[in-house]
Amino acid sequence: MNDFTKYLAGRVTAGGMNRREFMGRAMAAGLTLTAASQLFTESAEAQQPKKGGHLKLGLEGAAATDSRDPAKALSQFMFVVSRCWGDMIVEAEPLTGKPVPALAENWEPSPDAVTWTFKIRSGVKFHNGKTLTVDDIVATLRRHTDEKAESGALGVMKSIKDIKADGDNLVLTLTEGNADLPLLLTDYHLVVQPNGGVDDPNAMIGTGPYKVASFEPGVRATFEKNADDWRSDRGFVDSVELIAMNDATARIAALSSGQVHYINRVDPKTVALLKRAPTVEILSTSGRGHYVFIMHCNTAPFDNNDLRLALKYAMDRENMVKTILGGYGKVGNDFPINSTYALFPEGIEQRAYDPDKASFHYKKSGHSGSVLLRTSEVAFPGAVDAAVLYQQSAKKAGINVEVKREPGDGYWTNVWNVQPFSTSYWGGRPTQDQMYSTAYLSTADWNDTRFQRPDFDKLLLEARSELDETKRKDMYRTMAMMVRDEGGLILPMFNDFVNAASKKVKGYVHDIGNDMSNGYVATRVWLDA
Repeated sequence: MNDFTKYLAGRVTAGGMNRREFMGRAMAAGLTLTAASQLFTESAEAQQPKKGGHLKLGLEGAAATDSRDPAKALSQFMFVVSRCWGDMIVEAEPLTGKPVPALAENWEPSPDAVTWTFKIRSGVKFHNGKTLTVDDIVATLRRHTDEKAESGALGVMKSIKDIKADGDNLVLTLTEGNADLPLLLTDYHLVVQPNGGVDDPNAMIGTGPYKVASFEPGVRATFEKNADDWRSDRGFVDSVELIAMNDATARIAALSSGQVHYINRVDPKTVALLKRAPTVEILSTSGRGHYVFIMHCNTAPFDNNDLRLALKYAMDRENMVKTILGGYGKVGNDFPINSTYALFPEGIEQRAYDPDKASFHYKKSGHSGSVLLRTSEVAFPGAVDAAVLYQQSAKKAGINVEVKREPGDGYWTNVWNVQPFSTSYWGGRPTQDQMYSTAYLSTADWNDTRFQRPDFDKLLLEARSELDETKRKDMYRTMAMMVRDEGGLILPMFNDFVNAASKKVKGYVHDIGNDMSNGYVATRVWLDA
């Protein structure tokens, strides 16, 4: 049984998939009718998830500046918060990344993929008792198209020309065809709110499995079970508590002592220590996440491509993966796409550590003096050590990298996307188009390298509407080369998501989409007391 059929079996056990749906997907995955039938029966008879209990998670990423508005969610902490109380129109399947129904039951594109019709689920209630309507979804999407909303999904939404209701259907008309649209709507900022959140974007009222009981920015968030949840395959515990723990040592101590059931952002260097605890389980998931060093291409001295190339060749990627990730990851190549994506651009030469080439480009750039790199432990696990390691490898090329350690609180508002050279992370996106649209399109709010090229933007839009996969793959390869050779991204490593949990935690789903079971950790697991 492969990982995908294991996942399907788990969905049956959790009560989230009927026989017809299971049989169709299992046979499509290669099982025979007899094998699929037997697996369904065994899964259906397996122990059902236990209900009840109080789930406590110690999470890195919270800050006093955290916004309750899902459009402005920046950190891992708020990522999980939004998943607890909110729902999307479409979700992504954990092991394949394919779009699956959520608040939309199904969808149908026009032949040119310009117009999409989504059948919206009926009978779903918001936490305030209001019944979900198509108008709520229309208002939600429209709010995220408004630049004043400062939505992290703005880059995605700019491709939608018209948003309207047609009876029980949502109809979206795009500026050009896009076969990936359902996956783009899985963007975690697009939480559906009453009247789109226009009246009060900070109300934290949604249709998710838990209702918000309290929220203290930078401290904690608590939730209680939503008795009117429209789904039966999630929200198994009675209450959830997310506790801000930005200090890695504090998180490990809290899990080891039983104060919390789950922690995120486990530094690979501490895995061996955690494994000694008989009550703890390491949860490592491969995916699209990547740890990065980002330069603003429009800010001196990083507006010089020779300097950018020098800093890229000065990165010892193999050593970074070995030392910082402890082997829990893979080497990156300075563009944000790996082989988990459809139409991955194969055959691009791997950039290797080369002090001579780094020195050549550094001298050619004409730059002199140090280069200031800002970092913090909240940027990614081991970010400060990674910055120091980079400083050492760059020194061998005659480049002086000055490392400045910034405080964790406020890093995501004062340093990331503000200062011209810093460390950061990306959890990846469901499609190449969305990854590029979110962070590399010239007009994207989260273009944290200030990579602004009209020819790249044009190619991105052309690839989006290209239905010939061979041509589209070639376009993505050209785009990858642009970012790799002329952008401000230094991507030394694609990280595995390394988290840890008490062995009392059951039902954890390894999701390639993003960290912490794609943010759904609190909604998918249960406690075996």
